[in-house]
Amino acid sequence: MEDLDRPRCESGAADTILHQLEAYGLHWDGEVLYQSQRDEAYAAALETLLKQDAVYPCACTRSQLAEAPRNHEGEMIYPGTCRNGLPDGLDARAWRVRVQDVSTRFHDRIHGELQQNLASEVGDFVVKRADGLFAYQLAVVVDDAFQGITHIVRGADLLWNTPRQIYLQNRLGLPTPVYAHVPLITNAAGQKLSKQTLAPALPECGHSAVLVQALTVLGHPPPAELADAEPAELLAWASAHWQIENVPTQPTIAKSPP
Repeated sequence: MEDLDRPRCESGAADTILHQLEAYGLHWDGEVLYQSQRDEAYAAALETLLKQDAVYPCACTRSQLAEAPRNHEGEMIYPGTCRNGLPDGLDARAWRVRVQDVSTRFHDRIHGELQQNLASEVGDFVVKRADGLFAYQLAVVVDDAFQGITHIVRGADLLWNTPRQIYLQNRLGLPTPVYAHVPLITNAAGQKLSKQTLAPALPECGHSAVLVQALTVLGHPPPAELADAEPAELLAWASAHWQIENVPTQPTIAKSPP
């Protein structure tokens, strides 16, 4: 359960997510792991990086970095302001990983062979935030290894997080899972459907219709006779007929506005 950002987590949201997964026939193995309870593990990983001189303190504020260059994803490329030491009179706010000027290559099962030079396209990235919370990049790497995750399937909006996570895996001596990034569903403006874009929550009824829509977007439209099937039957059909090469790489625009 990715609840790292405690101030933004609504009370009861985690339980709602678990109930929704159950309603759609999607079950999990073992005990649910909550990132909000894993600070000790993340701190140990940060200490390992510190011993390698792979991280350093950063005093930069968002306003100071507002004019920094951006990459093709629109993300800020850190200019290395604090890489060689904190500016005089400034205290550390965050911790950044010192990246190397080499390309990180990886294979995505949907998007194929990809590479990114972290130094020129991302810069030294944050692993512990100015508010004292550990960053997503470090947390997921530590948790994936702890839980023995071998395959990761997630939205294409996280595709270019992968090189950063592989870099951390290599630094921490952790295995690299196999990745597959599925296409998003967006609104007409190209924004992914989310709470931020005022998209509606998953419906409390009509689960089968939603699963049919999801499978269709993923390039696996169920046959007409399964239109009213229960979630378990739809998922069983999808498992038996799944061919990852049929999953598209482009997002789908929602037919109705969020």
